[in-house]
Amino acid sequence: MAARVLRSCLKDASFNKLKLRCGVGPRRCNTASEAAARAAPKIPHSSKKGRFLTRAMIGLAIAGGAYVSTVDEATYCGWLFKATRIVNPFFALLDAEVAHRLAVSAAAHGFVPREKRPDPTMLGLAVWGRKFTNPIGLAAGFDKNAQAVEGLLGFGFGFVEVGSVTPMSQEGNPKPRIFRLRKEGAIINRCGFNNEGIVVVAKRLGALGKRKMEGISSTSPSLTGEVKHGGKAGSGILGVNIGKNKTTEDAVSDYVKGVQTLSQYADYLVINISSPNTPGLRKLQGRKQLKELVKKVQAARDEMQWAEEGPPPLVVKIAPDLSKEDIEDIADVALALHLDGLIISNTTISRPDPVSSHPLAGESGGLSGKPLFDMSTSILKEMYILTQGKIPLIGCGGVSNGEDAYKKIRAGATLVQLYTAFAYDGPALIPQIKVCTKY
Repeated sequence: MAARVLRSCLKDASFNKLKLRCGVGPRRCNTASEAAARAAPKIPHSSKKGRFLTRAMIGLAIAGGAYVSTVDEATYCGWLFKATRIVNPFFALLDAEVAHRLAVSAAAHGFVPREKRPDPTMLGLAVWGRKFTNPIGLAAGFDKNAQAVEGLLGFGFGFVEVGSVTPMSQEGNPKPRIFRLRKEGAIINRCGFNNEGIVVVAKRLGALGKRKMEGISSTSPSLTGEVKHGGKAGSGILGVNIGKNKTTEDAVSDYVKGVQTLSQYADYLVINISSPNTPGLRKLQGRKQLKELVKKVQAARDEMQWAEEGPPPLVVKIAPDLSKEDIEDIADVALALHLDGLIISNTTISRPDPVSSHPLAGESGGLSGKPLFDMSTSILKEMYILTQGKIPLIGCGGVSNGEDAYKKIRAGATLVQLYTAFAYDGPALIPQIKVCTKY
């Protein structure tokens, strides 16, 4: 009996001790640590969820990183390009010019995927003694100030063209000056050669050239010893597009200044006389004006001292809004003066269907994108016939997929450029076009 009473007392004592440890039972004096704990604010339930999600995300990232380390580089690279389709729609929510600046900045700072997969050998070609790994290039207008050359070439373009650059910096036309017609796959712009000027661009390209000197040979000989692999910007080919200032009366002098300052950094030079956003510029496409301009620009280029590789090829960019007589005149001048190439074409001042009925059709400026494709391709085909295939032609205007690029090539283009489709679809478009483009 006494034993049972003792066991009962011990059991009760143990239970009360346990209740005290759990914070229940009779009130007792708080220690300093317990008082501090009670004084601290309680963590809301939502914060606990946030912590849980954060830990879960970190765990997934670690697990994903571990998995990615086992995946081949080509597969991983493909994932990165496809992932840009998730981010790209957010740019559509921004003002067109703001979105453009952000895209250039992202490419300039390396916040973009980089193509690690080699181009199929069947896409490679030699033009002007230079080796292009593929015929797909980015047209001028995207990187006007040569801020993101490395990042843009890293997308897998065979070549990138910067500019248009004018001797003096200029703000361009008043804003707004870029208008999206997303449903039609088109853009109307009246930017007016807004850029930082040839001196600033020359410094950037000079710095780029110095960075590429180490570890990258731009003069690796081919089997024939005649084709130069890569270019001034490294593995890709760099074009520099030159324009004139809006207030300059002597247009030729502006182009000569551009050539003298920038030609040493270019794998090819482009004389832009076809933008509709600089008053009087398109008049330079006339036979007499074009002949005088090309002669003086060629002379300025050839007077400079060049290494064995010689001066960069000179290309002229023309408009799609030309009469048959205009096209014939340009072809005659190109053949007579041994012009190195033509880009066909710039933007159009016309408003072909389905843009003609769009509310923004009345906005002044040049139209680019899908509605331009048929017009520019028709002129490309005609120019190829007129020049008898003797001059390399770059097909530009409305290219939005591999089939379009192939149609340009079939019409006579040696190389192909795009811009508007890239602005809408982003980096993922480039590998897609190359896979679908064939000779």
